[in-house]
Amino acid sequence: MKLGILTSGGDAPGLNSVIRAAVIKAESYGHTVIGFKNGWKGLMNNEFIPLGRDDVEEIQYVGGTIIGSSRENPLLAEENVAKCFATFRANNLDALIVIGGDDTIGVANVLFKRGMPIVGIPKTIDNDLNCTDYTFGFDTAINIATDCLDRLRTTAKSHSRVMVVEMMGREAGWITLKAGIAGGANFILIPEVPFDIDEICDMIQKRAKRGKYFSLIAVAEGAKPHDYDEIVETHEKDGFGHIRLGGIGKFLAHEIEKRTGVESRVMVLGYLQRGGPPTAFDRSLATIFGVRALDLVECRDFGKMVALQGTKIVSVPLENAVAEPKLVGFDDYQLAKSFFG
Repeated sequence: MKLGILTSGGDAPGLNSVIRAAVIKAESYGHTVIGFKNGWKGLMNNEFIPLGRDDVEEIQYVGGTIIGSSRENPLLAEENVAKCFATFRANNLDALIVIGGDDTIGVANVLFKRGMPIVGIPKTIDNDLNCTDYTFGFDTAINIATDCLDRLRTTAKSHSRVMVVEMMGREAGWITLKAGIAGGANFILIPEVPFDIDEICDMIQKRAKRGKYFSLIAVAEGAKPHDYDEIVETHEKDGFGHIRLGGIGKFLAHEIEKRTGVESRVMVLGYLQRGGPPTAFDRSLATIFGVRALDLVECRDFGKMVALQGTKIVSVPLENAVAEPKLVGFDDYQLAKSFFG
């Protein structure tokens, strides 16, 4: 068989690990692979590179993706969908392996239903894809964020400041929750649970009365206070209609300093969470995902996404994976709240 592979959406640590695994496993089956450049854009424009074992053998520890990525959405125009199918046919492909998050897998699901044989692999640092306990990239992101919290705590203590650390995650608070717990944040604010600024300020002042003159706040970029629809610096949207988030950290630090008089600073982690080498967990998970995806291709079990459930790798329908986002639950957040203050 001749296979295509693409990585789409935001980059995540582990992409090269999954590409390596898929290509090497494909060769073991006697298949050839081409990698479409820059996500769906490469499929639309018929831009690709051949991928063999020598091209991927030593990339598992490298961040990013060797074939590039983008947030291009072919579903915005029917002519672009037609281009995707034309490219697929022109290269005599038997299947397409799609690596991405909810937007990417959502496109894959539509194209599969229209006749393209596709297998999906879940990638997103946000960990918000349904039907899988973990997506690769998430573990690296929370480790980076935890390390940043550890470092910022020392400067917060040294200067008796409030340090507000804004983290990625869009509408899901998984990165902020897990990193906040691991990094001992005094407050963890996530999109799923609107927060009360006065309540936070009150707890900061109570901390000071106990001799704790600093506070460390982990806040997700999509978090918002009660009575606010959203806090953003720009209403710019990407190809999937998502508003570019960011600004809650700056807003929160300003409000805390104004209401308490305590010097407050903000650190936006942003793309720092996406970059650099993946953790051992993400390398391993991505590798297993890549291998299992090729097993699905070999069996012609298309329209599926590989997933981690418990300790087992399973396959789930693409449509189930994107039916609804996986968000932080009440019990998970209550556990974190027990450490507030």
